[in-house]
Amino acid sequence: MDQPKTSGPCRLLLVRHAKAVPKDQLIDDFDRPLSARGKADAPRTGRWLADRGLAPDLVLCSPSRRTRQTWQLAVAALEYPPPAVYDERLYNAAPSMLVTVLAERANGLGSLALVGHNSGIHELAAGLCGSGPPDLLERVKTKFPTSGVVVVDVPGGWGLAPGSGTVEAVWSPAD
Repeated sequence: MDQPKTSGPCRLLLVRHAKAVPKDQLIDDFDRPLSARGKADAPRTGRWLADRGLAPDLVLCSPSRRTRQTWQLAVAALEYPPPAVYDERLYNAAPSMLVTVLAERANGLGSLALVGHNSGIHELAAGLCGSGPPDLLERVKTKFPTSGVVVVDVPGGWGLAPGSGTVEAVWSPAD
């Protein structure tokens, strides 16, 4: 069994929720469920993580309906499902709040997944990834599709300073 990591390289898996039903006046944004496409794509996200051995030690997830559904459908593909924490501060959070929650929860962990929303999760990925293959860096900066995953290695531990991460992989169902 791996020893907990308090310093040294750490891995952050950023996951954008799957496609949700369109916004309308009859349902609150927080309660929007996944669309049929989202329900099909979320399990594919889980299979991609499982196929690459990317099972996090902990999952931090926005408590909105669409993010919870995304993770519940994705986690089924993992042989050893990690514990999940649903934190209200992650709902439509700005990158600074995402970093705050990560800093509170990541101590002692080697890998962590964050399931969240655009634009915050995209801004976090783009700001954090300072190195890596040029094509992956360009993809991170350009867009973060629904059900997408950005894998970021943070060589110095969980000190998430701008540009401190190395993008290792980018995936979406359209790939």
